[in-house]
Amino acid sequence: MDDSEVSGRMRDDWNARARDDAGYYVAFGRREQNDADFYATATEVINSLESELRRVPPPQRSAWKALEIGCGPGRLMRPMSRHFAEIHGVDVSDEMIALARERLRDTPNAHPHVTDGATLAEFPEETFDFVYSYAVFQHVPSRDVIATYMRETHRVLKTGGFARLQFNGMPARGGDSPFDTWAGARITSSEVLEFTQLHDLQLLALEGAGTQYMWTTWRKQPHGWQSQQDARQFPAGTSRIRRVTNSHSSEPGAPSRGRYASISLWVENLPPDAGLHHLRVQVGDSLGTVTYIGPLMKDGLQQVSVVLPELEATGLLPIELRWLEGPLAPLATLRVIPPGPSVPCIHSVTDGMNLVADRRIETRHVKMILEEVARPHEIEAFVDGVPVGDREFLCTDPKPQRFEVNFRLPEEIGPGRHELQVRVGRRRLAPVMLEVTS
Repeated sequence: MDDSEVSGRMRDDWNARARDDAGYYVAFGRREQNDADFYATATEVINSLESELRRVPPPQRSAWKALEIGCGPGRLMRPMSRHFAEIHGVDVSDEMIALARERLRDTPNAHPHVTDGATLAEFPEETFDFVYSYAVFQHVPSRDVIATYMRETHRVLKTGGFARLQFNGMPARGGDSPFDTWAGARITSSEVLEFTQLHDLQLLALEGAGTQYMWTTWRKQPHGWQSQQDARQFPAGTSRIRRVTNSHSSEPGAPSRGRYASISLWVENLPPDAGLHHLRVQVGDSLGTVTYIGPLMKDGLQQVSVVLPELEATGLLPIELRWLEGPLAPLATLRVIPPGPSVPCIHSVTDGMNLVADRRIETRHVKMILEEVARPHEIEAFVDGVPVGDREFLCTDPKPQRFEVNFRLPEEIGPGRHELQVRVGRRRLAPVMLEVTS
């Protein structure tokens, strides 16, 4: 299937979804949401995008132009418009763009456009200071089209501009299951690393590798990396690690493995061109994985987030920050503790279609999220003692061992309150009460 066929298929499918219930398919919430509920679903994403804008002080971005790839009916464009002189959005669905134009009619600096679904050809090079996309590429059924959008993002970015993009970073599916316009193609963290290095981009974030919601932040560098490499040498000891904390808390330590085995270094005088390609953090004798370099804060520090390797040693271990294969800062120390035991738990239970219907089952489909489950085949579920039949398992995040379990209620279960019991091997989890409506 060539790009034009992919675009036509995406346009047809997303036009049909827009006519059916645009808010539901865009926000993954529930059907027939009102405007307040629809926009409320964007809060977490808006916070994430705004945190990246802090990389540049507001006075320096007062004239910025932004682009959203896959803007849909304008859910993100409307709140994001307050940060920019102009904001543009593109979408393959003309039905979605019609909705966006209606919703943004009172936002004069917001401009939605129908696109060809594979390129950003309507915009010249070096047009935008900030390009972002959320929950779009994970629905594109072609890796070639996603790769084209990555190249196009690089093309339309101004020198010094930033891109904040989300991909489905889960492992490739086995078998011959084709991608479609809902469960689209996947892009691995290795491919993002390769692409940004090939195009000489400063990679500032690569978070959620191996999950459906993998985020990445790029900066288009003012000068080519290779030609300026010698000038980027910083003398050893130029930077300082002022403190080391757990990434999930302010505690000055981390377990040797498991979901909480990640740390934040709070660094003073980090090289301005520091990126994930050339910054290294050694923990004892092993290398950690740098996933995020934060903006400069008011106290002069920057956050460097690191996923720890699986460590055998515990106790006080040295932390070395390296830049271009040389030491960058004096050694710091991390307290490493043994990991605690896995404690399987139910993270959430919702209706399988209306995801905001917490424990209220309206469609007889149930979506349950479990964490710290090492062997998903040991998961058993019962409703009022009646065993649940076919269950679908999906690992959504390997770090906390998070699994999504989807199943249909047994036929014997009618409307009313019912108890969901879950076992993982020999362990019985705390029961959850469901309100079944039909």
